[in-house]
Amino acid sequence: MTMTTPTTPTAELTDPCGTAVPAAEPEAELPGEPPDKASPTSRSGLTVRTRILAAVLALAAFGLTLAGSTAYLLLRERADNSIDEYLTRSVQEFRALAKNGVDPRTGKPFATASDLVYIAIQRTVPPPTSGVVGLVGGEVRWTQPASVRLRPEADPELVSRLELVGPQDHVQISRLTTAKTDYRYVAVPVRVVGDPSTAVLVFVHDRQAEHAELTATYRSYAVVSLASLVLIGVVGWVVAGRLLAPLRLLGATAKRITDSDLSGRIPTSGHDDLSELTRTVNAMLDRLETAFDSQRLLLDDAGHELRTPLTILRGHLELLDPADAADTAATRALALDEVDRMHRLVEDLVTLAKAERPDFVLLAPVDIGRLTDDVLDKARTLGQRRWSIDHRAEATGLLDAQRITQALLQLAANAVKFSADGTTIAFGSTVRDGWVRLWVRDEGQGVGREDAARIFERFARGQAGRGVEGSGLGLPIVTAIAEAHGGTILLDSAPGRGSTFTLDLPIHTREPL
Repeated sequence: MTMTTPTTPTAELTDPCGTAVPAAEPEAELPGEPPDKASPTSRSGLTVRTRILAAVLALAAFGLTLAGSTAYLLLRERADNSIDEYLTRSVQEFRALAKNGVDPRTGKPFATASDLVYIAIQRTVPPPTSGVVGLVGGEVRWTQPASVRLRPEADPELVSRLELVGPQDHVQISRLTTAKTDYRYVAVPVRVVGDPSTAVLVFVHDRQAEHAELTATYRSYAVVSLASLVLIGVVGWVVAGRLLAPLRLLGATAKRITDSDLSGRIPTSGHDDLSELTRTVNAMLDRLETAFDSQRLLLDDAGHELRTPLTILRGHLELLDPADAADTAATRALALDEVDRMHRLVEDLVTLAKAERPDFVLLAPVDIGRLTDDVLDKARTLGQRRWSIDHRAEATGLLDAQRITQALLQLAANAVKFSADGTTIAFGSTVRDGWVRLWVRDEGQGVGREDAARIFERFARGQAGRGVEGSGLGLPIVTAIAEAHGGTILLDSAPGRGSTFTLDLPIHTREPL
């Protein structure tokens, strides 16, 4: 007894008899294209919260779709491989029966191809989505019991294809799509020695039914994914709202702030980026409030200081007798003196206003020793004093020579106002550890402890300065120059023993060659 088992250059089915039974490569379907990824568009009408949520949902939907599609394709390929393994194993078992089996009705080897196919079908218990059919002489002769779900013989298109299988056809796994379903099958031509008739044993698997279970599973996956997206949307909306709450508070606070009320602040909590932004905005509001208060105070003080000379001018002009030459000359001299005082006040105010600008000081290499000498030479004309230098720094540093000279001459002018003729006023400079100290020392009245802080405020005067001519802006200007250099001004004084004002400034020094 023999069977026709020609080979083809396709995948092989292992034959226990040693004959290679070719099997066709499983025919794979092209995977369906994944749905287009919806990218959230940033439109002017959408809030930040909505755009964040749209981006999160789009990313989550893309991830779920990609993961589900990949898993579906992998499992469908695994299902096809499982079908092919079943068909291959069925052929191998049939070959073993044909080689070693006997007809149970006679106890002898099979006499006809029809008997061999009949016994093979009777012994086959197919899975729920599989079936077996036997053809003899090109017609369906043997089928499985009615309990088997898949009925290949009931599909005319499949039967028509199987009727064309001849004894010389290759044994290989094939695929056929009919109006009923999608099949994967293997047709084995059978011949028995001494029997002129031929038969075909066909193992059929319903590929569509196999995939239907997988498809049903992924329908459930799609429902769960949609529910997950809804949950992500709800949670994302709440979380985004909480994260963006500081921004909403920022907007509300900005609406409450006016030019007359800068006291509004944003509550802060936590240590994330938005909390840090909130603290930064609060710090900015603090600076703005301080600047506005300072400007308001400056305007109030300036108005007060300018009102006095204007009142004096008005009073004298109202009482002026044009016919009296002496009165006219005296009034003219007084008016010019008051105008000069207002001019100095305005210049000082302009200097303080410039102190807020980044170009208030222009740093350049300066010979600190020569700067000390130059300031001494310019100060000699301020009054009859013993002018001297306590110490001269032999170094070069980055300073604004004009502003430093302005500050030291202002300190020298103050020293002249509050010291007697013939007393000593000394300048000095030292450099140590990247810092320069420039000072002006006098032997004047000194400054009391209660006045040590307030004399640096605008328009403020100490007890010793009452009745002394001046705008009250000299020391604030010196302070502004020191702070613009990144330094400060120090005072060492006591009533009756004079004062020493020191500019303590950071510099980059270079020792002389």
